[in-house]
Amino acid sequence: MKQFQNRVAVITGAASGFGKAFAEAGAALGMKLVLADIQEDALHATVKTRRDQGAAVIGVRTDVSSADQVQALADAAIDAFGEVNLLFNNAGVGAGGLVWENTEKDWDWVLGVNLKSVIHGVRIFTPLMLAAARDPAYEGHIVNTASMAGLVNGPSMGVYNVSKHAVVALTETLYHDLGLVTDQVHCSALCPYFVPTAFSQSRRNRPAELANAETPTRSQLVAQAMSEKSVSSAKISVEEIAQITFDAVRMRDFYIYSDLNVMALVEERFKRMIGQCNPGDPFAGHPQVREKLVKALRG
Repeated sequence: MKQFQNRVAVITGAASGFGKAFAEAGAALGMKLVLADIQEDALHATVKTRRDQGAAVIGVRTDVSSADQVQALADAAIDAFGEVNLLFNNAGVGAGGLVWENTEKDWDWVLGVNLKSVIHGVRIFTPLMLAAARDPAYEGHIVNTASMAGLVNGPSMGVYNVSKHAVVALTETLYHDLGLVTDQVHCSALCPYFVPTAFSQSRRNRPAELANAETPTRSQLVAQAMSEKSVSSAKISVEEIAQITFDAVRMRDFYIYSDLNVMALVEERFKRMIGQCNPGDPFAGHPQVREKLVKALRG
C-alpha cells in the first residue's frame, strides 16, 4: 500500500496502546479514521484529540468479540467514508496462570477479544475490500495484531498463547487466500515482543458476565506480576511500533517484528520440532528467573 493520504483506516483497540499510536500515525499521513474501542470515555478522548488536530475521524464503541458490533463498525465506516483501505484488527487482552487453572470465562474472554474479533474483522471487512478492488486504483491491507506469543510458548500464558498462535495461523491463511483472488489487497501479522502499554491492566475492561467469582490462584497472581514487570520494563515505544507497522504495510511485508533478537527463540523452537526434540527450557538463559518462578509457585 503506497498511498495513505485520504485513504480510510479502521482501527480496533484504538483508545490506548498500539491502536492509539496507529491512529496518530494514520492521521499524520492524512488518513481518514474509524476508531473503535470498548472503553467509551477513552475512545471519545482519542477521537477528540485526532479531530482537534484536523483529522477526519469517527468513533464507534465496539465490543469486538461480538459479530453484530463488528458488522455495525463496518457499516459505520462505509456510511462515513465509502470504503476501507487499511484495517487494524488490533484489540487484545490477556489472562495468565497455569493453564489448567484458567476458567471457562478466562477462555471465553481472551479468545473472544483476541481471536474471534480477528475472525469477525476478516470475515466482514475482506469482502468489502475485494468489492472496492474492482477499481484498479484501489489498495487494501489488513494488519492482524498477534504477538511473539504466537510464535513461541512461554509458561503461565496458555490462554494468551493459544489465541495468538491462532491469529498467526489465520493471517498466514488469509495471505495465501488473498493471493489466489487479488493483487490489490494484502495482509500482515504483527508479532511484537513486550511494549510498555496498559495491556497488563486489560482486565479493567473485562465484562462483568465474564468475570471470575473465584479468588485468583497463586499462579495467576504470579503471572500478573510477571506481565506487569515485563511490560513496564520494555524499551520500544508504541510510536515505534506504529512506525514499523506502517513501513511494513508500505512495503507489503507480512511478518512484522519489534525485536529481531527474540527470533532466536523462534529458531530454537522450530529446530527442536524438526529434530523431534522435546520443547526447550524457556529460561535457559535466565536460570534465576526459573528458580524464582518455581519457588513462587511451589511455595
